Amino acid sequence: MCPACRAFVPADQKVCPYCDTELPARSSLTTSLSQLTLDARFTTFILITVNFGLYLATAIYSWKRGNPAPFVSIDARTLFDFGAKLTEAVFAGQWWRLITAGFLHGGIFHILMNSWVLFDLGGTVEQVYGASRMIVIYVVATITGFLASCWWNPGLSVGSSAALFGLIGAMIAFGALHRTSLGVTIRRMYVRWALYGLIFGLLVPMIDNAAHLGGLVGGFVTAYAAGLPETSPLRRERAWHIAAIVAVLLLVWAFLEMWRWWMSWQNR
Repeated sequence: MCPACRAFVPADQKVCPYCDTELPARSSLTTSLSQLTLDARFTTFILITVNFGLYLATAIYSWKRGNPAPFVSIDARTLFDFGAKLTEAVFAGQWWRLITAGFLHGGIFHILMNSWVLFDLGGTVEQVYGASRMIVIYVVATITGFLASCWWNPGLSVGSSAALFGLIGAMIAFGALHRTSLGVTIRRMYVRWALYGLIFGLLVPMIDNAAHLGGLVGGFVTAYAAGLPETSPLRRERAWHIAAIVAVLLLVWAFLEMWRWWMSWQNR
């Protein structure tokens, strides 16, 4: 991707054919390493690290509660204590669960699958939209996903898949914003991703498709409104930087509220 105009350019090109920007030369070693690091950018790595850190914390907590196989499957009480979405609790005032639920996972297969998708998809979205927009899209999709889940699935629900569907929605929005043959191709590809994911959710029990749909819509709307960095004036870019900071503070607030609630419950 051209660093100036963000157009997709063949790897062997030395100059961007769209804006005439000289592209940085990359050796074969650099190219190989970039597939492991640069494609999944810093924000994506941070999100994966946070998810795995919370998964380890819930597994240890579940083990201490007597779960004989906590790394395979986390018990429901542990997930609730760490902020899983439960409609009754959310509507009772624990709105922070709409955020914390998106960073919890029910077992090893759950987190490995979601991390694999996030590693691939998150790097693409971060390259296309930039870190600030990606953070906002991720948080908004998490909230809209679990809010939709509250209405259609009142039970316990966790997982980053609501946010992942939000990232898919963001790429569909990217294809819709670029009314070119490339944009049409990208839009169709990610629409297929969304359909395959929703069909998979219908076939496999315990998957919260309401959260997927809510995340998809939230991600699409946010990304479509955001536009792309190279088409936005400096003032608008600053606004998205501020929005990203607000989103991060919202995450911190949610987990602080979870901790405060947990401590008060322990002291009863």
